[in-house]
Amino acid sequence: MKTSGNTILLTGGGSGIGRELARRWHDAGNTVIVTGRTEGSLAATGEGRSQLHARVLDVTDPEAVATFAERIISEFPALNVLVNNAGIMPLEDVAQPRDLGPAEDCIATNLVAPIRLTDALLAHLKSVDDAVIVNVSSGLAFVPLVRAAVYSATKAAIHSWTESLREALVDRVEVIELAPPAVQTELTPGQSTRAGYMPLDEFIDEVMDLFAKVPTPAFIGVQRVRALRDAEVEGRYEQVFGMLNAPVT
Repeated sequence: MKTSGNTILLTGGGSGIGRELARRWHDAGNTVIVTGRTEGSLAATGEGRSQLHARVLDVTDPEAVATFAERIISEFPALNVLVNNAGIMPLEDVAQPRDLGPAEDCIATNLVAPIRLTDALLAHLKSVDDAVIVNVSSGLAFVPLVRAAVYSATKAAIHSWTESLREALVDRVEVIELAPPAVQTELTPGQSTRAGYMPLDEFIDEVMDLFAKVPTPAFIGVQRVRALRDAEVEGRYEQVFGMLNAPVT
């Protein structure tokens, strides 16, 4: 992936990892379009940055995605990078009967939406030079967090889908997986100040260094996520699973 001169569409750009990636990519010399459901938070992401554009989009609405894809290609014909970043993380007790609305919303946002938006933009991406798809998974794709079981499952599915997509698009579109560890954002309440989570600025610094490598790694994983990603292959899965899911005292 080029470090500059791209036109990048990034979902979930109103806060957290998405906001900071958008800003860094803009400041490196890229045109960036961020989407999300809240106009105010998107505007805050782009404040003071002339080539960072905000567009409201509910990625779980099929009709809205189809209309948006047509419009964004017309408005930004140089679009060559799609970053599927939007996601939600409901915490739940899967051992109890419950309202499945949050779980269904999680699947729609984290898994179905990236597939749908990618499908809507794929013909265009295949027609342009230097095309890239970046899918944001999670360290929890490799070792699940029981109290976020559905979230973990969606991220495992994103990892699997990305592997298949990369092979299907070889030599036509570059496909990259970005797998964050636990980062200090507001993905869950209070997470932005939670001890032991990776500070957001440190995470973004390390990620941008990885994106700058030539060639760009197919898997963008900071050092902190390796404990999860490599747990099974290194024979540490049960140990890491137990530590991750140990009762909070």
